[in-house]
Amino acid sequence: MEKNIFRYLLFFAGLAVMSFGIVLTIKADLGAAPWDVLHIGLYKQFGLSIGSWSVIVGVFILGLSSAIMKQWPRMGSFLNMIFVGPCIDLFMAVPWLSTPDTLAGKLAMLIAGILILALGMGIYISARIGAGPRDSLMLALHLKKGWKIAHVRLAMETIVLFIGFILGGPVHLGTLVITASIGHVTGITLPLCRKLADRFLFQNGGKTANRIWHPNKGV
Repeated sequence: MEKNIFRYLLFFAGLAVMSFGIVLTIKADLGAAPWDVLHIGLYKQFGLSIGSWSVIVGVFILGLSSAIMKQWPRMGSFLNMIFVGPCIDLFMAVPWLSTPDTLAGKLAMLIAGILILALGMGIYISARIGAGPRDSLMLALHLKKGWKIAHVRLAMETIVLFIGFILGGPVHLGTLVITASIGHVTGITLPLCRKLADRFLFQNGGKTANRIWHPNKGV
């Protein structure tokens, strides 16, 4: 029971850190990540908020993932979907978190955002409670269709980036930087976070760190 409490604390802490990183990349004003380009484009065209669109798109994506897998997603996927959006809106509203005036400042904020985003992903994934909606769809297509994860991720992000761009989302140099670097940075943070989680929560010496994470069954 106590172990599960700490797992959920780790899970929500990771989501909060990840959300803060997302907001930093948006506030840097150098172009957002593909999914955020879509959310911002929807916000510009139809109102609501960036976080609200993150939840709405998440509902659609999670439903599609569930249809492909023919089973209900894990509770963690629902929690991810409904928690990240409000966190994004909360951090977006912080008055002192504004876009820097200089290019150097914007670049520093973008890089910090990427690092914090990757750290948050490593933390929340290491709790092994459930993948987010977008990761669930990516893994569902990989497991059911046999498509390579890299190809699925590229196709998904290309499609949402194009739609987001058409809707007026911010596509710039930062979009390329985030897309090209986030996988590599997460490849560093995830094993480290999983190793710590395995040591203190699961006590298996990190033996699960390299297994494929099923979107519904976990590691």
